[in-house]
Amino acid sequence: MKYDVADLSLAAEGKRRILWADNDMPVLAQIRERFAKQKPLKGKNVSACLHITAETANIARALKAAGANVVLCASNPLSTQDDVAASLVKDFKIPVFAICGENRATYYKHIHAAIDHKPVITFDDGADLVNELHTSRKKDAGRIIASMEETTTGVIRLRAMANAGKLKFPVIAVNDAATKHLFDNRYGTGQSTVDGIIRATDFLMAGKKVVVAGYGWCGRGFAMRARGMGAIVVVTEVDAVKALEAAMDGFGVMPMAQAAKVGELFVTLTGNKSVIRAEHFRAMKDRAVVANSGHFNVEIDIPALKKMSKKVNRGVRRHVDEYVLRNNKRIYLLAEGRLINLAAAEGHPASVMDMSFSTQALEAEYVMKKQGELTVAVHDVPMEIEQQVSTLKMKSMSIEIDKLTPEQVIYLASSGEGT
Repeated sequence: MKYDVADLSLAAEGKRRILWADNDMPVLAQIRERFAKQKPLKGKNVSACLHITAETANIARALKAAGANVVLCASNPLSTQDDVAASLVKDFKIPVFAICGENRATYYKHIHAAIDHKPVITFDDGADLVNELHTSRKKDAGRIIASMEETTTGVIRLRAMANAGKLKFPVIAVNDAATKHLFDNRYGTGQSTVDGIIRATDFLMAGKKVVVAGYGWCGRGFAMRARGMGAIVVVTEVDAVKALEAAMDGFGVMPMAQAAKVGELFVTLTGNKSVIRAEHFRAMKDRAVVANSGHFNVEIDIPALKKMSKKVNRGVRRHVDEYVLRNNKRIYLLAEGRLINLAAAEGHPASVMDMSFSTQALEAEYVMKKQGELTVAVHDVPMEIEQQVSTLKMKSMSIEIDKLTPEQVIYLASSGEGT
């Protein structure tokens, strides 16, 4: 078995973490149990470019139980948990190509190793694997039945490819599923972003002036959690509807140029690039802290920050670099501008990833059933899968809900009754 991980001796701790996460992923466990009996992916090669975490390990286990030959690579150079990667190789016999802190060349070498596996189904978090299949590895795209995309940034890239007529195979926008963005993005990103910032800085959030760039589901979640810890939260937006929603949710709303003058902690969650730029760094207070919780490290204009700095002090604290500007003002950049929740913490809690990865696993089964029927486009997750995951999750939480009465079903389907 070929693989490339940091250190197999870390496997024992990785296995403990994988099984601990499994305790809080009951929906995926039920799916894995059914998959083990029915083998819906028997003999199929599957490559997944995902954050290598304890939660990811459990979807890999589910896919393997379904009969798939699974290979994993990282979807971010800093998000791999090396002990988990070691355990997947040693204890679960799942090949992994991922090392925390790998350079760009190694990162793409690992993606190419996943493509060398000759997958017919792919999983992506950010669309880097799919992008390689559309650029440097076009000859390998023909065998792909479908791909699942996990995050906002990836869906944006894939819709752009589809709109330009460049998409070569069907893609399922798992990120856009209600069982993903309403929960994973809002509650998962919200909590794990706070977790990463606190682990990196040991700051007290209460009383901090926190600037949240972007009020999508991730931004909403982080703004909610920061305010819950006593922070004074300001939101910046380019979308009038989202900005209005933030204002009516009780947050201050202003342009970044204005927010830069008052903020103490800045966090980007937009999926766009250069959200914080040179003019904003110049306006910031001494010792302002800047972090990113979007997928790519382009949301903060790091090259501009480097150019305007006379000195960079690396590692003043783990995951903290100090940029000293020419006027001696200091800007602290967290986790090299990469995903703060995964680079400095452990990513989303297992309970919320239970839904996201259950949706992913069921989608793999779905695309196999629909092989040859799906058009080359970006598809939504079918509502029956959304309902199945939600129902199983509620059952695991001992939550019950009402059912429509026969009279209510007739009423909702008719137009005769009124005032």
